[in-house]
Amino acid sequence: MTNRTLVIVNTTGRQGASLARVAAAVGYNVRAHITTKLSEKDGAVAKELRQLQNIELVQGSLEDGKLISRLFVGARLAFINTISWGDEVAIGKALADAAKKAGVQHYVYSSMPDHAVFGRGWPSLPLWSCKFTVENYIRQIGLPATFVYMGIYNNNFTSLPYPLFCMKLQPNGGFQWTAPFHPDKKLPWLDAEHDVGPAVVQILKDGIQKWSGYRIGLAYQLLTPKEVCAAFSRGLKRPCSYKRGPITIEVPIPSGYRSQLEGIQELFGKHEAPYFGPDIQAPADALKLWEGYRGMEEYAREAFPLEEAANGLTWMQ
Repeated sequence: MTNRTLVIVNTTGRQGASLARVAAAVGYNVRAHITTKLSEKDGAVAKELRQLQNIELVQGSLEDGKLISRLFVGARLAFINTISWGDEVAIGKALADAAKKAGVQHYVYSSMPDHAVFGRGWPSLPLWSCKFTVENYIRQIGLPATFVYMGIYNNNFTSLPYPLFCMKLQPNGGFQWTAPFHPDKKLPWLDAEHDVGPAVVQILKDGIQKWSGYRIGLAYQLLTPKEVCAAFSRGLKRPCSYKRGPITIEVPIPSGYRSQLEGIQELFGKHEAPYFGPDIQAPADALKLWEGYRGMEEYAREAFPLEEAANGLTWMQ
């Protein structure tokens, strides 16, 4: 394929930013959509992207039909990760329609499962089921596509009091993670900033002929919560323990995310459902794409303290 223009939607998110960095570095012409305005008040990621070669930033609302129509003109490749900026289903369908009209030949869509469709009494997660609805629409209109299902981000962990992935600093200098997951049930993990970019670039290089219609579980390790904490202990050289318990909310959060957390507690805490559902396996396909992943111990040792310091925390000093 001689046309190497790649459209990325939500480029300041972890997935999109990882892909933009790698794709631009290996010679793709990246048309990077961001929602922030291009000004001195840009976020850190937007500022970084502005300074990279082979990246054209396109700013605007995805509720703007004219912007969506322009976004794909002349492009043959796309990576789409929508989030709840508005009506995510309507936005997702509009993006797919515009990509098909523009002749995009390989559309990589970041999807997630709707557990309710498996007929086992599992609830839908509101921030996932909308992605699954869009995935089905993409299939219905015949847009050549691959669907990537992201594992749990290693990068979700923080010692700040955010719900679900708070590694709470203890008086002894160690950490404790409290969550509703069964302590011995394997969960899929992904270092989004380190590994999404190389994996998706390989999907694009392999082409639609290899990955047409595929659902790829993008996760590189299957670890139980206890194994996650053991990896943190080794990486940080501090004690880290896991406690199974309900999700606690100590800071203001959007109402939609509150509903998501309630669903997670029921789906994975009460029902102990498989994270991707019963049909998607990991990490076999992910390892076919990229073997140089950053595992949990390496993440805890090398990235977690830097991310914590960037958030103004000083426990690592």
